[in-house]
Amino acid sequence: MAAVTIYWRPMCGYCEVLKRELDGRGVDYDTVDIWADRDQADVVRKATGGDEIVPTVRIGGRFFVNPSADEVEEAAAA
Repeated sequence: MAAVTIYWRPMCGYCEVLKRELDGRGVDYDTVDIWADRDQADVVRKATGGDEIVPTVRIGGRFFVNPSADEVEEAAAA
């Protein structure tokens, strides 16, 4: 399974839902708080065309903007 990184920020309900669903499926992932690490916020802006949209998920070299747990699980398994 490919490495999964979730770029998130505090108080993001969509981020919490995605993490909870991935936890329930046993999908391992790392998290990056883009408010705490502003350099990583740049990564998100580049991946999303200039916005700090979260959750943004990196799987291998691909980025997914606000993906479903199904999308993350499928891409990580590929």
